Amino acid sequence: MARGPLYQEGYRPQFSGHETFPLRYGWLKKTVDAVRDAADDPRSNIVFSDDAIAKFGVGRNMVRSMRHWAKAGDIISEKDGSICTTALGRKLFGRGGLDPYMEHPVTLWLIHWHLCAHPEKTTWFWAFNHFPASTFDREHLVRGLERLAKERGWLRAAGATIRSDVACFIRTYAAQQPTAKAGNEDTLESPLTELGLIKAVGKRDGFRFARGPKSTLGDGVFVYALIDFWTRYSKASTLSFEAIAHEPGSPGRVFLLDENDVVDRLVVLDEFTKGDFRWSETAGLKQVVRKTLPDAGAALRFAERDYGRAARRVAA
Repeated sequence: MARGPLYQEGYRPQFSGHETFPLRYGWLKKTVDAVRDAADDPRSNIVFSDDAIAKFGVGRNMVRSMRHWAKAGDIISEKDGSICTTALGRKLFGRGGLDPYMEHPVTLWLIHWHLCAHPEKTTWFWAFNHFPASTFDREHLVRGLERLAKERGWLRAAGATIRSDVACFIRTYAAQQPTAKAGNEDTLESPLTELGLIKAVGKRDGFRFARGPKSTLGDGVFVYALIDFWTRYSKASTLSFEAIAHEPGSPGRVFLLDENDVVDRLVVLDEFTKGDFRWSETAGLKQVVRKTLPDAGAALRFAERDYGRAARRVAA
């Protein structure tokens, strides 16, 4: 039986909002700056008004796309008509931020996690957490999502909208080959292509999910993801290996890790978290045991440690 948030009653699918533009370098920083500059009047319709668009230096549709990606990546938050930056947004892109120009893979992994571990972006969540094959073309994804929409009774999921969303999804993760028809704007790559999670193969429209070890994925981001997943998945003080490796929205699924890769991450938890989390295989039961579940602030501090490690690797 299918499980996960996409199959829960009341789930509302999202196949739009990006205006067909994948995430681009500089967009999240510009959005954070705009929200900060509007601190005296943080209403969403003011920050993203027609008068404010000139500050972004792009067209109206791109400004809508920037807003979409900032919200989906948990960089900004909107509620009751007001807008603010999140703790993650301020830490990465605020004044003195850790990585304002998205130069570290740590930042890319964090953004990827928020796009694909949370169900709001239907195509992104479904592709990483439910799509059963390792190789595909865009028609495979389109047909799969159309079947899902029909099964779930999503009346507003038009075929053309799904097709456009799938095209944007692929451009977000797979480097585009320049063509005679494509202009410079069309071939600009999303920073998330650097993660190498989706690669072009064989025929022109063929792709594969790159499952296996992820050398640029730090233990801090893994722990951040584990805490976020655990918070939403269970209130228990233990979490099974099966859930961490295979449950929709889990680190194993979203980071495309094999079971051995997940185990390699879990066995160092005790040392990395100074006992906050511990890997246990007692009586053949594989699970992680926690003392307490750290809050979002503590989770972000774990991820922050990866920036120092990345800097030390470069210096070495």
